[in-house]
Amino acid sequence: MLARSLELLGEWWTLLIVRDAFFGLRHFEAFQTSLGIARNVLSTRLAKLVEAEILTRKPDAQDGRRIEYRLTDKGRALLPVIVAMSQWGARHMRAPDQPLPYWFAERASGERLPELAVRAADGRELHARDLTIVEGPGMTDAIRAIMPALTRPHPARTDPVHEAA
Repeated sequence: MLARSLELLGEWWTLLIVRDAFFGLRHFEAFQTSLGIARNVLSTRLAKLVEAEILTRKPDAQDGRRIEYRLTDKGRALLPVIVAMSQWGARHMRAPDQPLPYWFAERASGERLPELAVRAADGRELHARDLTIVEGPGMTDAIRAIMPALTRPHPARTDPVHEAA
């Protein structure tokens, strides 16, 4: 699933467009100004995000001649990705003496968000050594061949994607 996600989101500019949509940008010109991106590249990326149902594309309510792009529920579900990558970059991709240009804070309190972490159901922070990759019902021989870290399914484990269905 990571490879399929990267196929869509891993292109240069794509997550920056999503980030800017979270920051409130809605119009083609605003994205272009913010990112300094070529018009043809931005047009292609926006079209892919609309096709993937991460953004919607509709006439602007105030000016029907302009097009407005907004995040869908699927797009808003990328918030943890945007926050985590921003926090990772702040920690690992800048010089120690370089001040942060921005960070994420809770709107109501103004409190800066703590670094995101992988957590167990009981709230404990988990690390790579605490995790295993478990084979799910959608496993194929082709995937199994390239993922030697997989373990066979455990009878007590469920597939959370299909559990609610």
